Amino acid sequence: MTSGDNPRATTGADLLALSPVIPVVVVDDADHAVPLAQALLRGGVRVIELTLRTPAALAAIENVAREVPEIVIGAGTVTAPEHAEQAAKAGAAFLVTPGTTDRVLDAADATGLPYLPGAATVSEVMRLAERGLSALKFFPAEAAGGVDYLKSIGGPIPHVRFCPTGGITPQTAPNYLALPNVGCVGGSWLAPKDALANGDWDRVETLAREASRLG
Repeated sequence: MTSGDNPRATTGADLLALSPVIPVVVVDDADHAVPLAQALLRGGVRVIELTLRTPAALAAIENVAREVPEIVIGAGTVTAPEHAEQAAKAGAAFLVTPGTTDRVLDAADATGLPYLPGAATVSEVMRLAERGLSALKFFPAEAAGGVDYLKSIGGPIPHVRFCPTGGITPQTAPNYLALPNVGCVGGSWLAPKDALANGDWDRVETLAREASRLG
C-alpha cells in the first residue's frame, strides 16, 4: 500500500480545512482502526490522525489507507526522521509532529506529504515560518497558554495559522475555533479508550457528528 492510493490534502493549509476537529487517536489494536474510521466518516469527520505511540500504529494506518479510502489518514507523534518514511510507506496522507528538529523537518519534506509541524513558542513559530511553513500544530495547547497565547501572537505573526492540540475539550474547542489564526483543533475526545476497547462505534459516530458541527 502506498500513500498515492489515499485521498490527500496537498498543503498544510488544506489540512486545517478538512474538519473543525482532527481526531487524535492512540490505537492499541490495529483491528480497531477501520471500524473507528468508518464511524468517524458516518459522523461527518473525514480525517483522522493516528499517533505513532504504540506498536499497532503503522499497521492501523495501513489498514485504514487500504480499507477506508474515503478518509484522510495521517500519522501523528512523528518525532524521528525514520517515522516520517515509515508512515508514508504505510499509507499516511499527512504527518504531524509534536515539536520540530531540522532532521525531522527534512525527513517530512522528503516524503512529499503535507505536514503540520509542532510549535509552542514564538521563536519556534518564526523559525518554521522562515522555512515557508504557515500551517502549524500548537502543542501542548492548554499547557502552553491556550486561547490567550494564540490571540497574543496573532498580531505580530498574522500569516501563520494553527491546529491547537493538547487538553482541548468539546467545551473549549469553540473558543479556539473563533480565533482568526486557528483553522481546526486536535481532539482526543472523539475516540475514547473505553469506546475503542468495547467496540462502541455508535458512540464514536455521535461524538464525530457533534464535533463536525463546531465549525
